Amino acid sequence: MKHLRYLIIGLFLPQIIFAQQKLQLKDLLKNFYDFSALPQYLSNVNIGQESTYDRTGGNNDGFNGTYSFVRRNADSTLVLLDVKGAGVINRIWTPTPTDDSLDFYIDNDAKPSFSIIYRDLFTGKVYPFVAPLCANQLGGFYCYLPIPFARSCKIVLRGKRAEFHQIDYHLYPKGTAVKPFSLPLQEDEKGALETIKTLWAKTTPGVHDFYQTPFTTATKEIALKPSQTALLFEATTGGRIIGFEIESATALDELAKNMDLRVTYDGEQTPAVYCPLADYFGYAFGKASMKGLMVGADGKKHYSWFPMPFDKSAKIELVYRSANGGDPSIGTVNLLCNVYSTNQKRDAAQEGKFYAYWNHENPVPTGKPYTELQANGKGHFVGVALQAQGLVPGITGFFEGDDSTVVDGQMRMHGTGSEDSFNGGWYALLDRWDAAMSLPLSGSLTYSIPLSRTGGYRFYISDKVPFAKSFLQTIEHGPEHNAWPSDYTSVSYYYCDQSNTQIIIPNAENTRIYMPDTLQIFPQLAYTAMDNFMNVEAKWTYPTSAKTMFYTVQENSLIKMSLQDIPEGKYTMFLDYDKGPDAADFSLWQRQTALTDWMNANANKTERVPMQEVCAIQITNLNNSFSFHFKTPEGKNKFTLNRVILVRE
Repeated sequence: MKHLRYLIIGLFLPQIIFAQQKLQLKDLLKNFYDFSALPQYLSNVNIGQESTYDRTGGNNDGFNGTYSFVRRNADSTLVLLDVKGAGVINRIWTPTPTDDSLDFYIDNDAKPSFSIIYRDLFTGKVYPFVAPLCANQLGGFYCYLPIPFARSCKIVLRGKRAEFHQIDYHLYPKGTAVKPFSLPLQEDEKGALETIKTLWAKTTPGVHDFYQTPFTTATKEIALKPSQTALLFEATTGGRIIGFEIESATALDELAKNMDLRVTYDGEQTPAVYCPLADYFGYAFGKASMKGLMVGADGKKHYSWFPMPFDKSAKIELVYRSANGGDPSIGTVNLLCNVYSTNQKRDAAQEGKFYAYWNHENPVPTGKPYTELQANGKGHFVGVALQAQGLVPGITGFFEGDDSTVVDGQMRMHGTGSEDSFNGGWYALLDRWDAAMSLPLSGSLTYSIPLSRTGGYRFYISDKVPFAKSFLQTIEHGPEHNAWPSDYTSVSYYYCDQSNTQIIIPNAENTRIYMPDTLQIFPQLAYTAMDNFMNVEAKWTYPTSAKTMFYTVQENSLIKMSLQDIPEGKYTMFLDYDKGPDAADFSLWQRQTALTDWMNANANKTERVPMQEVCAIQITNLNNSFSFHFKTPEGKNKFTLNRVILVRE
């Protein structure tokens, strides 16, 4: 996880916003429920970030607080942000809030405009810092409530230590009139917050929730077979697609990796979107996962609400590739498609076209970060969905890597860890970044230590990142030097004034889902049930990336471990455990079937057995667990377990 102070020079937001009316909080809140302005360029807007990343290239991104403040005041308070000009704070993120006070100096360096306990920016205890814009999940604490200022903004922590944080902001062109943030909120500002809360609380918001103006619906029912291409929508005059939905009669799952979404505008030779359906809609390794504000799917219903303006024509197609050279068992897929559009064509001087950049690297080159988006032209970045797979068994250490953004040839943003970039924190810790969870603006796509994979997504709706000539966003794989063997796949969503050639196009080989043949299960992080008397303690003991579990058992005690994340198949099981003078006897079972005889773990002194083959095990969807049974001869009642290793046969 990783202090950064950079400015990103943006482009071309209509000058009327800045020159003829005062920008207010209610206008900024509108971005969260009205997407009509999303294609608009930013005009002379600078985007900045204060981030705590390690300047040396190491992994001290906040652990020691070395880079966690702009300066330390004479009274030892810490300045976290100090910017001049008119602007707005868009996002404050941290996994390490404290109970110290934060003072916000808005347009006044002498007296705070308001103060709040750092933690209460996110807890919902202090209005208007309430959900859904301010909350904490997946190990991260985030505040998306816009905090506008007319002349300056400074944030001071009344504490002696800060750790990880990222503070993102816009600075507007000189002369921009801004109404500074003040408390209490006015009624129209409260109303905008309530609108956001109501809309985001809907399980499946539809097009009518985002667009109240008239639009046309084009509906098609399609029976699509392998090697066929279906036309979902076509327009031969200028206009804009304001959203589309694709619904399948049955869950598509891995089949969605064999179907490509292809969108083309204005007769361009390079498609604006050309990627697997699964990846565009935020699947995680063949399973529907993302249900975000802008894009998502439940396996059957898929939706996209990014506005797509075009000049002369537009076409949406679905290409059904033959899986793995043509699997005869795969048949027809029945789909219902709705595309919503208007005849409002693109304002080429003020708006970009929508693009999705798909990339896949297996392996990601050693010594180089993974490329999420590389684009030329004028535009702005609005989101990314990433699937990250480790190619060595064990913990997801590749997710220590930082994201970095290069705008017009200069690095402008640098993150503090992969899950941090998705508003999370602390992967592999219980109730932090340890499972899939979908939130409106960001989330975790999946998390599995046995399969050594995870993923995340984030939409940049109020904090879109502009570029004038070029844009490059990358993410590291591993804590340092991009050395962790990895397989990464991503889709980046952006607007631009020109098409950019995608490095690769989907095919059977580069859309195949990697499946490891060696899987590690750490009992500290596994789904476990226990029966009869047992005491348990978790302690750091060996360099296995997780704590060792120390069990005190009795006769007939039982530990049952779930294998629900493990793919079906036959495996050889190995144990990493300790022998010792007080060790109990144990045997392994799968439900009521014994997998081993009784095993004697007794030894004169404690010694680690790092990988002992113990049995074969067949795992199915209906039989996906195993158990330890215990005997305690002569009162020997200890069992120490480090790992379980499964090797696919």
